[in-house]
Amino acid sequence: LEAGLSAAGADVLLLGPMPTPAIAYLTRTFHAEAGIVISASHNPHYDNGIKFFSGQGTKLPDEIEMMIEELLDAPMTVAESENLGKVSRINDAAGRYIEFCKSSVPTSTDFAGLKVVIDCAHGATYKVAPNVFRELGAQVVVLSAQPDGLNINKDCGSTHMEALQAAVLAEHADMGIGFDGDGDRVLMVDHTGTIVDGDELLYIIARDLHERGRLQGGVVGTLMSNLGLELALAEQGIPFVRANVGDRYVIAELLERNWQIGGENSGHIVCFQHATTGDAIIASLQVILALRRSGVSLAEARLKLRKCPQILINVRFAGSGVDPVSHPSVQEACARVTEQMAGRGRVLLRKSGTEPLVRVMVEGEDETQVRAYAEKLAKLVTEVCA
Repeated sequence: LEAGLSAAGADVLLLGPMPTPAIAYLTRTFHAEAGIVISASHNPHYDNGIKFFSGQGTKLPDEIEMMIEELLDAPMTVAESENLGKVSRINDAAGRYIEFCKSSVPTSTDFAGLKVVIDCAHGATYKVAPNVFRELGAQVVVLSAQPDGLNINKDCGSTHMEALQAAVLAEHADMGIGFDGDGDRVLMVDHTGTIVDGDELLYIIARDLHERGRLQGGVVGTLMSNLGLELALAEQGIPFVRANVGDRYVIAELLERNWQIGGENSGHIVCFQHATTGDAIIASLQVILALRRSGVSLAEARLKLRKCPQILINVRFAGSGVDPVSHPSVQEACARVTEQMAGRGRVLLRKSGTEPLVRVMVEGEDETQVRAYAEKLAKLVTEVCA
């Protein structure tokens, strides 16, 4: 990649290994035209792909990415020798990003007395995350910080929280923080060993901003955000809208509405007042700040959001030409269920993007009722598929 860019006449600044959001930040600070990351995100190493950031540190729109893919089939040209790009390494990149993360914490605040376990997923946060929290005064216990290029996300990090849960209990820590391999997702563990997901973290941050009169607009979630988040925000008078699943769609909705806070239950959390993309370190710092301001533990803050039961049933279909999601009888049944739940529940049907499945999701306050509705709709979808 480096050779190809320089052969095309582009100057290249090497930063890695660094978290994905660090590239977004440093692309802006170096006034580069683009940022590029090789990453499998929360997946195994063999799923590595390529991410692009604009010069403003934002992810590229879908249509621009499609144009880049189309260029792969175009004839290649290289620059004349006198126009070849130069390649250099930025040796203080990690330090710059650490200071950026710390700048999201008021200078009058430190984390003295806080004991935290951090799981770096054998990924890109393995150096910077522990240093951020140590330099802010926390006592830090580090897990999964020996990357070898193959062990990233393997039984660790935000997709495998068991080791972090056990360590929090064994160390009698105040909390645990689980990052994914490239540092744009975060889940947390409270002192009782209970996982705190992205919806709950988003609520803690949003409520803190709202109570201090600092929340600009409302909160953006996704189609998969728990209904409990929507209801809890409504009780606080905080607007909530849903975007398609994917942090890029959350960001697009935030930009369109000029709002600041959004995220996914998987742990992508965007704090636009600090960063241009989902940043796991920044998000975890904002959660800790909210807890210290309110004087409650993560376990207590988590309980302020009552998550609704969510039943998901996958229905396999052979792609017979019938679209079960848009079938009139299925649409009518979904409308009836939605009406019967009277604004205290919701139905979501969508086709999987990777498997021949229709995902039937029903959510509401009464688990028995929700399960009955989900099974009824799944049976109807099965009949339509047949």
